[in-house]
Amino acid sequence: MLTVGSICMKIAGRDAGKLGVVLDIIDNTYVLLDGEVRRKKCNILHLEPMGKSVDVKKNATHADVLKALGLKEGKKKTGKKKDKALRPRSVNVKKKYTSPKKAKAEVKKKVKTEDKKVKTSAKKTKA
Repeated sequence: MLTVGSICMKIAGRDAGKLGVVLDIIDNTYVLLDGEVRRKKCNILHLEPMGKSVDVKKNATHADVLKALGLKEGKKKTGKKKDKALRPRSVNVKKKYTSPKKAKAEVKKKVKTEDKKVKTSAKKTKA
């Protein structure tokens, strides 16, 4: 059974394989977990108790939990955005719209020119 201060490892989800400390027992199936994992409500079935416990008060701060586990606090995110490197952009080439009438006329022109080529090549082979 899990109690406040029990060290557990998450075995499911995004934080799987990371250690956490039980900070509060919400009900029969959920606990509040914090540590290497994100501070969240977690299903007991997704936890594996490590058999150890730490002296931590109920609803302790994240810094207190990390100190009890012997871990350093991670970097805090700053509001500054990184400069994005310029990258080449592809040129958007738009196709010209042709009406169906124009398209038919173009096809007829192509057919006529091909027929002329065939006729001239036939004349050359006969001669």
